[in-house]
Amino acid sequence: QVQLVESGGGLVQPGGSLRLSCAASGSFFSIGAMGWYRQAPGKQRELVAVITSGGRTNYADSVKGRFTISRDNAEHTVYLQMNSLKPEDTAVYYCNAGIAESYRSYVLDYWGQGTQVTVSS
Repeated sequence: QVQLVESGGGLVQPGGSLRLSCAASGSFFSIGAMGWYRQAPGKQRELVAVITSGGRTNYADSVKGRFTISRDNAEHTVYLQMNSLKPEDTAVYYCNAGIAESYRSYVLDYWGQGTQVTVSS
């Protein structure tokens, strides 16, 4: 089975930095787009950033200029570098990836378990 394992969350002060990692493991043929979503208490889950297999990136307006998404295809890992963090960035962050488990198989969305990011003084 395919699994996305996240790490790197924690508590940080406003203006600080944090880097999230998400690694795919298990049996699969290919990985397409990978992205990060976040969900704050009482709010809908929202897209933070996405990166395609070709390296094209898109960001939510609220994080542009502060967050950077990247990927290491050899390690099947996506990263989210978060700088100049604000209290409103506080949320559970979820990794997402489109994965084909075998040749000619359907591409399915997989989700990480979520990692808590808290920005507070």
